[in-house]
Amino acid sequence: MKFSCEKLVLQNAIGIASRAVTAKSSIPALEGLLLVCSGGELSLTGYNMKLGIRTRFACDVSQEGQLVLNARLFGDIVRRMPDDTLTLTSDEKLTVQVHCGDADFDIVGLPAADFPELPEVEEKNTFSLAEKTIGAMIQQTCFAVSTNEARPVHMGSLFEVAGDEVTVVSVDGFRLALRREKLETPASGVFSFVAPGTALSEVEKVCEEVDEPVKVTLGDRHILFEVGQTELICRRLEGEFLDYKNAIPRKNPIRLLVDTKAMMESLDRVSVVISEKLKSPVRCVFSQNKVYFSAKTANGDAKDVCKIEGDGKELEIGFNNRYLSEALRYAPAEQVRLELNSGISPAIIVPADESESFLYMVLPVRLKA
Repeated sequence: MKFSCEKLVLQNAIGIASRAVTAKSSIPALEGLLLVCSGGELSLTGYNMKLGIRTRFACDVSQEGQLVLNARLFGDIVRRMPDDTLTLTSDEKLTVQVHCGDADFDIVGLPAADFPELPEVEEKNTFSLAEKTIGAMIQQTCFAVSTNEARPVHMGSLFEVAGDEVTVVSVDGFRLALRREKLETPASGVFSFVAPGTALSEVEKVCEEVDEPVKVTLGDRHILFEVGQTELICRRLEGEFLDYKNAIPRKNPIRLLVDTKAMMESLDRVSVVISEKLKSPVRCVFSQNKVYFSAKTANGDAKDVCKIEGDGKELEIGFNNRYLSEALRYAPAEQVRLELNSGISPAIIVPADESESFLYMVLPVRLKA
């Protein structure tokens, strides 16, 4: 195998594919990247048996071939090379020479046959979204994905596709995040699936780097995300996802208009006395056009007042400071509507313009007298 390409192009491709590489494995090939050189392009694949990432780019191919290189070593070598044209050559004994400028490295590769094959995703259903849209939807819901392995299906986000609309939902038992967007081209049918949160985080990162629409293909057991010249393949999470439509209370008598940035700043101020060791809920008293925040721990007492629009009817309710703050931070609007019912009912955050493009639900914390 022999090819030449710009060092920076190869470095970027290694960075993308390496996100799916296992750091330590009893199978050496899983710690590596599969390089396949053919048809005037080079493809690099990383696979940890749960997530596979393959990316490709055009290069000057002198001799076709394939092999596996240790991802960390290969990445370190390329990153330290001068910004010039890089040439990689390998022989039948899998001895690899990497040359760039005045720098030369000789390393040993592994046979391509040692690398496990990526699953084939048979096309059952597909839809496409702009990369900025799906990236934002993932970012604004993935924070609420569960880390509790007792309910594996909640360690991912639910995608519901119907006609010209896609909805993404994440839950972790304490909060819920929902985002909804219109599709430019209606999807092929009505379908739903749960994608692992770890895989979606990688999709979001690739979306930040690529300016092309994302095509999502649903198979029987796997999901394929195609972003430009990069493919991400992950397993579908099986199980019964929360019936979120019945879990969200919407008949809430208290409806308040809130400036998201102002309320976040108030929450951050009273949260200063809260820490991992000294946990405490934030006590909220919703009054006429004001909400009074307070927190008390061994570190001290904190109080703050935030202006709102509407009458909170002196409702007193407690929240985990991080959960409420994150719901406000990821809500894609400068002003939101906060819906409340009682001190033991969830808080609902929706768009102030009633577009229903997002919804966040945060469960309260019981306050001590």
